[in-house]
Amino acid sequence: MIIINNSGHLEYENLKFRCALGKAGIKKKIKEGDNVTPKGNYKIVKAYYRADRIKKLYSRLKFTKIKKNMGWCDDPKSAKYNQLIKLPSKYSHEKLHRKDNLYDLILVLNFNINPIVKNKGSAIFIHVARKKYKPTKGCIGLKKNNLIKIISLIPKDIKININ
Repeated sequence: MIIINNSGHLEYENLKFRCALGKAGIKKKIKEGDNVTPKGNYKIVKAYYRADRIKKLYSRLKFTKIKKNMGWCDDPKSAKYNQLIKLPSKYSHEKLHRKDNLYDLILVLNFNINPIVKNKGSAIFIHVARKKYKPTKGCIGLKKNNLIKIISLIPKDIKININ
């Protein structure tokens, strides 16, 4: 089990890494845009990576290469809310193919996935952290080399506890 706590640390077996959390910390998630990292137990349902930036990736998870036209819809007005979409899109979204390295690796947690509830919140990712672990909009951010290390060790059915 991976444990992520309010002190801004991710723990797996004997490893402990600093991580970035949502600006509002770990709480019960209420709505889209509340900057909360949602408390609860989750699974990894999808994994993406930038093949042009990460040459060797060892993992038991199945990774999909990020293409330039990939996005994640965060617009509750869209029928594709909280899902992978093809760009361009008239709805609000996150681009997965970015200039910075934030989304070089993305683990998608099963928050608000089945069923998808409009306005509850979208895309809780474990991704690369910004400099100085700047807070996220609700995701979990790790240093790139730490994220690569975790990905190389975890089983595909790993449970993630955010408390």
